[in-house]
Amino acid sequence: MTSSRLAPGAGIVTVPGGRPAVRTAEGEFLHLDTGTADLAALTRHLVGGEAASDAEVARVAAAFEREGHAVRPDPEEGGALTGRTVLVLGDARLTGPLARYAAAEGARTRHATPEHVGRLADGEGADASTVVVWCLDEPVPPGLWDAADRLPAHGTAWLRCHREGAHLWTEPLAAAPGDVTSAHVRLRRLAATSAHRQLAAYWAGHRTPDNGPHPGEAACALVAALLTADLLAWAAPGPGSRLPARRRLRRVDLRDLTVTEHPVLPVPPVAPLPGRGSGPA
Repeated sequence: MTSSRLAPGAGIVTVPGGRPAVRTAEGEFLHLDTGTADLAALTRHLVGGEAASDAEVARVAAAFEREGHAVRPDPEEGGALTGRTVLVLGDARLTGPLARYAAAEGARTRHATPEHVGRLADGEGADASTVVVWCLDEPVPPGLWDAADRLPAHGTAWLRCHREGAHLWTEPLAAAPGDVTSAHVRLRRLAATSAHRQLAAYWAGHRTPDNGPHPGEAACALVAALLTADLLAWAAPGPGSRLPARRRLRRVDLRDLTVTEHPVLPVPPVAPLPGRGSGPA
């Protein structure tokens, strides 16, 4: 039988002259009452994998498990992304480190093409264990991501990032109908600025040629780590950061690598305006 082990980030703290404590993975300290269980034997069980020496040690170890401070490792368990397929496309300086990080977490990583994404968006080969990650070191060309926005409707997850000048944006992961798409992000950003006409013109390509700055090695590693965190949240939903991964827009300033987060919600469909739709004028 597999012994209990302290959960990642958790620990037992011995306080000189005082009661021992549990430091949780979140950094909280909880008083530890072991009853008649021997603390040294409990520690050997939870840290070294030694079998529980008696029923009292087993009882306290079971309490650790119930509260999430101890786990029973599965020797056959892989990384957090084991069984998932990550399809990457776009600029290699961003997708390269992302593919390495995802593979280190157990994912199968594959390079994709826009044509492949288009077929998935039409429901061909759609798979709930697959996510498409598209990274651009430039503004998004008009219409490029329209097909990919249909991926969640067929069960394939969809994650993306792109650069606009000195800012690189990572958009929320979409995995199901009703999640935030790239079209929703554009609408929300237009609604949030008084320069909406200028921003729309910028996105439409009415601008001078892009002149960077391109992300350096540190920036690429940072962005890849942020995207990997979103993949981990998708693979194992649960409490993590202040904003859920599927409702979080990030802006990375490439000049100083500061990251700001913004909540973003999907845009519900609306009826056409009179005279602009198929209904009566």
